Amino acid sequence: MLPMFVADGLTEPREIGSMPGVYQHSMDSLRKAAVEAVAAGVGGVMLFGVPRPEDKDPVGSKASEPDGILNRGLRALADEVGDATVVMADTCLDEFTDHGHCGVLAADGSVDNDATLDRYVEMAIAQAEAGADLLGTSGMMDGQVGAIRAGLDAAGHLDAGILAYAAKYASAFYGPFREAVASSLQGDRRTYQQDPANRREAIRELDLDLAEGADIVMVKPAMSYLDILREVADRSPVPVAAYQISGEYSMITAAAQRGWIDRRGAILESLMGIRRAGADIVLTYWATEAAHWLS
Repeated sequence: MLPMFVADGLTEPREIGSMPGVYQHSMDSLRKAAVEAVAAGVGGVMLFGVPRPEDKDPVGSKASEPDGILNRGLRALADEVGDATVVMADTCLDEFTDHGHCGVLAADGSVDNDATLDRYVEMAIAQAEAGADLLGTSGMMDGQVGAIRAGLDAAGHLDAGILAYAAKYASAFYGPFREAVASSLQGDRRTYQQDPANRREAIRELDLDLAEGADIVMVKPAMSYLDILREVADRSPVPVAAYQISGEYSMITAAAQRGWIDRRGAILESLMGIRRAGADIVLTYWATEAAHWLS
């Protein structure tokens, strides 16, 4: 599955400096790249939206508005490739809030879990109406899968699926992604993402997401958490995904550019390791290229 970025106001794709070969797309280049991915055999596309700085606010209003960049991008993808592949949306507020956190903040600056759930439901319904087949619950709020499932069902979106970020760790390898989405975050997300040292919590979170109705569960990042991925895959009755994140992409890319490793060999070995650990679905920025190689 190919993660993609669409940025408001672009007329041409813009390369992400810390992720050579990955772009913030204009609406036209987004459509073109999605068509290329599907033709190569990629099994789905997942979209992140990058709003204009002036469109960010404390509650991420543009995330749930039909004219917000993410929902416009989802409509474009659904129109262009929706009959041929799975269109997935990132159902999280971090790109849209002026503080950069994944939820609504309380007066003391902490993330208000329950207020955030209300926003996630509004966002998920807007994304389903825009044409998303899958909603990616990446915010790591307690109860997010159950709240979104209930909200989607009440709005008549019974067939919209949920890809639950069951185990999303507070990783140092997210750095390049912050540039990709023009994040406004100051500080970190350790109060709601998982502690990298805590293995047991991943299984508790998995069980909760399954009980709340997750259709697919995911481990993120992949590289440093293959042991977690194996445990989740051994336990989960639903398909398991893993996200080969920005830092993983950038490390291999940078080393290959310097001639230190064989690029194609390292990419394929990294993907094989994720599959071997138990992933049924791999989200990777090399999805199109790898699909060409593997076909």
